[in-house]
Amino acid sequence: MVMPWASWTTTGVYAGRGGARTDEGGIVTGDLTVHTTWDGSQVDVAVQYSGATNWFTLSGSPVPCPSERDSRDLHQEVVEAVRAGGGAMVPHHHG
Repeated sequence: MVMPWASWTTTGVYAGRGGARTDEGGIVTGDLTVHTTWDGSQVDVAVQYSGATNWFTLSGSPVPCPSERDSRDLHQEVVEAVRAGGGAMVPHHHG
């Protein structure tokens, strides 16, 4: 049986004032890349400084997510939240 899987990456996301909150690095700011991976039941979201090698778990990740479409929508919400700043985290209303 093939497990569903999908991922999205958005580069050049400039974090708004207050940045994005990560588990490992605290608040990150500036030019970020947002990466979302869906494994069929949950979404993991990570961010990195664009061009860097280290990834940081966006606080609130992982979250339950029932479908690929919902995971794509959630990725876009996270990108918009990071752009808004204010210590952006993964929203928890999906699933």
